[in-house]
Amino acid sequence: MYVCLCNAITDRQIKEIVAAGASSLTDLQAQLGVATCCGCCADLASSFLSCHQDRQINCTKADNT
Repeated sequence: MYVCLCNAITDRQIKEIVAAGASSLTDLQAQLGVATCCGCCADLASSFLSCHQDRQINCTKADNT
């Protein structure tokens, strides 16, 4: 699915960059160009960061039990 129409950036591309270590919207902007034109996709792009961080926390908790 396209997240950023201005720069034709997909959710798959964002997920790959986040999995590779991007941790902020600034990282996504620098590496992909997401949210650098109109900015309408900034919230959705940021949600991928939050989701990834939540999964890491849950995985860490599960490993510690």
